[in-house]
Amino acid sequence: MSVHLRAGRWLPYPVAAGARLRLLCLPHAGAGASAYRQWGAGLPSWIGAAPVQLPGRETRLGERPYHDCRALVTDLAGEVAPTLDHPYAVFGHSLGALLAYELVRELIERGCPPPARLFVSGRKAPQLAETLPPLAGASLDELADLLCRLGGTPRELLGDRKVLALMAPVLRADFAVNESHRYASHAPLDVPITAFAATADARASVADVAAWGARTRADFRRHTLRGGHFAVLEQAPRVTALIAGELAPWS
Repeated sequence: MSVHLRAGRWLPYPVAAGARLRLLCLPHAGAGASAYRQWGAGLPSWIGAAPVQLPGRETRLGERPYHDCRALVTDLAGEVAPTLDHPYAVFGHSLGALLAYELVRELIERGCPPPARLFVSGRKAPQLAETLPPLAGASLDELADLLCRLGGTPRELLGDRKVLALMAPVLRADFAVNESHRYASHAPLDVPITAFAATADARASVADVAAWGARTRADFRRHTLRGGHFAVLEQAPRVTALIAGELAPWS
């Protein structure tokens, strides 16, 4: 049976006709749904990429961004839950990995069907203590320094103070979301998890990412990519092929 999902505020792109499984994609800090538009085009036709659009960016630029993780996850789950009448999986990168994990927990607590698999990348497991300094109130120079260390942002943009000032409000809001998260000890998920690590990720080491294995009682797999924080987006063909392989039972 094909997945039929119309576009909306939170899910701005309609899922391709013929898809039998939907892959919800949660973006990294400062990013919007478009970050996954081209990336998702590499998935086989039976997987429909469904990038999530958070408030405060792109098509929702005029809306106030969230600053609290629990409020964001609660509202997102309320939007997603009514659409879960077909198989689905969830993918999140960096901040998106944390949101993806908490979204899955919230949906299961609401009695929704669990996802076929949870995919995370570029973030240490949630039970590990955060080591980054607080960034919700970071100056433009501090934001530029962080983005430079993580990579993925053109240097000409980082050197343009006007552009950086436009990016700053949603970046600070997303960092506030990350900093508001409080891990509470709870049972591991009965959902298989795949974690993508990168060898030179300044945000999460390979060991940090491997610790996601403690968050599931089901199958856990880790794939290591050469590169930095955004390797999972920069190496889209390899990553989408791995995702498709692990979701093959639903093809």
